[in-house]
Amino acid sequence: MNKKIRSFLLVGNVLSLLICLAVFLTGSLQVLSRALYDYNQQTSMTHTPNEDLIVIEIDQESLELIGTFPWPRDIYIPLLQQIASAKAIGFDITFTTKSEDPAVDQAFAEELANHDNVIIPSYAEMESFFRKETTVNQHELIKGQALYRPIPEIAAASKTAHINATLDEDGVIRRTWLMLDTPEGTIPSMGYKIAEMVGADVHDYLDDHPQAEMAIKYNSSTKDFMSIPFYMVLNGEIPPETFTDRIVLIGFAAAGSDAYPTPVDNHMYLVYAHANIIDQLLRHEKIAVTDDLLILAVMLIVMAGSIWVTWKTKTVTSMVVHFLSTVILLGGQWLLFYQFLHFFDVSYPIAALWLVYIVNLALKTFFEMKQRQFITKQFGRYLSPELVTQIAKSDVELPLGGVNKELSILFLDIRGFTPLSEKLQPEEIVDFLNMMFDMITNQVLANKGTIDKFIGDAAMILFNAPLDVLHHEYYAVKTAYDIQNGMKSVQADIRQKYGVEVSIGIGINTGNVVVGNIGSYLRVDYTAIGDAVNTAARIESNSSANQILVSEETYQRTKEYFLYHEAGEKQMKGKSAAIRLYEVVDFVAAPE
Repeated sequence: MNKKIRSFLLVGNVLSLLICLAVFLTGSLQVLSRALYDYNQQTSMTHTPNEDLIVIEIDQESLELIGTFPWPRDIYIPLLQQIASAKAIGFDITFTTKSEDPAVDQAFAEELANHDNVIIPSYAEMESFFRKETTVNQHELIKGQALYRPIPEIAAASKTAHINATLDEDGVIRRTWLMLDTPEGTIPSMGYKIAEMVGADVHDYLDDHPQAEMAIKYNSSTKDFMSIPFYMVLNGEIPPETFTDRIVLIGFAAAGSDAYPTPVDNHMYLVYAHANIIDQLLRHEKIAVTDDLLILAVMLIVMAGSIWVTWKTKTVTSMVVHFLSTVILLGGQWLLFYQFLHFFDVSYPIAALWLVYIVNLALKTFFEMKQRQFITKQFGRYLSPELVTQIAKSDVELPLGGVNKELSILFLDIRGFTPLSEKLQPEEIVDFLNMMFDMITNQVLANKGTIDKFIGDAAMILFNAPLDVLHHEYYAVKTAYDIQNGMKSVQADIRQKYGVEVSIGIGINTGNVVVGNIGSYLRVDYTAIGDAVNTAARIESNSSANQILVSEETYQRTKEYFLYHEAGEKQMKGKSAAIRLYEVVDFVAAPE
């Protein structure tokens, strides 16, 4: 990975990190978080509420039989007498205004005085017409602006607790305040008060959160609780012993009344929300939430992992890994909630995982395309299409600089070019060279060679670079043989047109060279340098017209495939010892 890619990688991932932090700190994925939380609630319900919980419903049938609500308060007197043996009775009905007949209120209050187990609710005003907010201090209970209690005679004869519903921004009840502060002092919630009344140890819940807030664990839906229509109890159709030592809640369950969405039900009557809270307190269940710092740590880990996987593996593999990681995160958080009631919000780590993956995959794809474009530009005119495709698809980068590698090097030179050029116009010379080099190029590409360069009327051709070519020395000699055969038609044409004899001399050597992108920072070429290259050039300069000369090393490797004639030893410039050369006479066979 070069410095340019590292720079883009650093910038892209720093921006991704900043975006992830901004999304996390602003809670921008709250909708996804809540959806995940609600799913956990729905799939972890036990559907087995505490068997002591009974809900007396003011349902549609009761309204039809008894009359339109509100009912006269003395109608609750026989109800109380029927359920008097209960451990705790909670009304989810407010009595904050006086009846038209004071005697009715007095009669109800007198009946309440006969029982010490009845809760008549109050509610705190959290907002007013003039003040549309609720003040929350960090280490204090939430304080209501006013408290609306039952009328004095009823309040004096009963216990009280608040029934304020705590709604999230989406209108769903996911939590409750077990205790509120008001101008008249603190007041517990109905669920907390009833749990206390039946002997449950719930004081530790107040210490878990500075605002005495509790995440509600919905274990049961409406139909899971024992529900009895109000009119049946009123008419004595239910034996009084049914309610002995039980917890009885009385509330609305008629269409269009006192219902809100919850994680497990889009339309839950609030009396059943209270029932779930009481059931949770009796089970002593608590929902824990993962600390923000741990979520941030997991985000950083998955981001780092995503970067590594994206750049170290193929796209298909990285895609599979990211999908599996998402499944593991989702499945792991669900198992954590199901087994331990611990909510780990993975929506932010998953978002970070995919954001970083998309950014890095885009960068990787971009630079791979640039690499392919570079390869095509660098080699497309000099390599066979198969080799270009193979290089472009290869995960191995072409090294910047040289590497030691064994190559077969072919040099050729057009003989008779000077006399011919004297007879041709400049544009005709260019056409001639193009025709010659076109024929040479076709033969080179057909034999897996790489055209290093054209030098005037000469050419330098490499075999076994940039990619490995098996039997590269064979292909070098085969290319030379095919070129000389291709020259026969060219020679006849030139001889007929211009009366000049044109031919090619070729020299081939095999040996170790330095090959790669060599040059300065202003100009870089893919080429080969070394003694083996110089020797190949010297061999070519010793060749005659229409002759192919090869070195001893090339001969030894290809003598099974070509017929040779020994050309003797030649003293080369720059060499202390003479070099034995061999002339290619004919083609014998290709390697198996």
